[in-house]
Amino acid sequence: MQNNLYLCSMFIDTHTHLYLQEFDVDREDTIRRSIASGTLSMLLPNIDSSSWEPMLDLCRQFPNNCYPMAGLHPTSVTKETFEKELEEVELRLEEEAFIAIGEIGIDLYWDQTFLEQQEVAFLRQLRLAKKFDLPVAIHMRNSFNEVWKVLEPETGPGLKGVFHCFSGNLEQAQTVIDAGFLLGIGGVITFKNSGLQEVVKAVGIEHIILETDAPYLAPVPYRGQRNESSYIPLIASKIAEITGNPLQKIAEITTSNARNLFRL
Repeated sequence: MQNNLYLCSMFIDTHTHLYLQEFDVDREDTIRRSIASGTLSMLLPNIDSSSWEPMLDLCRQFPNNCYPMAGLHPTSVTKETFEKELEEVELRLEEEAFIAIGEIGIDLYWDQTFLEQQEVAFLRQLRLAKKFDLPVAIHMRNSFNEVWKVLEPETGPGLKGVFHCFSGNLEQAQTVIDAGFLLGIGGVITFKNSGLQEVVKAVGIEHIILETDAPYLAPVPYRGQRNESSYIPLIASKIAEITGNPLQKIAEITTSNARNLFRL
């Protein structure tokens, strides 16, 4: 039934970690389910040096469906290793083709020990995005003010991107949009009391793109289970319900937004 419902629509999952071990037992089947759902493109953000090869191998295996990003995730930043990690990010950018710098940013949810190093890594990767003329996928968790402090001086025509898994309030959303960035909306939109539904209704679909952040944050009715790209239509359906738009319009606008941002 799900496939029949969504076959008329085409979606893009702009943020999924399909190369992680959670998909080792059925990765190819997961990608086939995604394609069958209408989610034909899956964009893969890098995490750190341990994820380069699994991510790139998957993109080589599915070159028409999986597209890689280059970046160092903030939770992988440590005082001892971040300089070497950033050197590898730049080296990879010089040697291979990527669609974005990501995922990058600041995360103060798990640990605040390396905030200074996270800020340095974030700034340097923003500047790599400008150097290589690529958009950015920004990770922000318990850190909007810290992210904005680093990002605001770098904003302008030479920098664009998305606030991945956006979970801020309406004022923060408007700040992001005014700076020319999109909001990445995933399974959290289906959670009761998340506050995200009111934000999306207020800002409108012209400023959002769809994502799963798989294997994390599965939408209702799969909340608490492993997430996957085939669930993108569930996220789109919730946005259609919230905004009063037809599902096909959600697909068309968010897909167009993603294509324009990532030059797909």
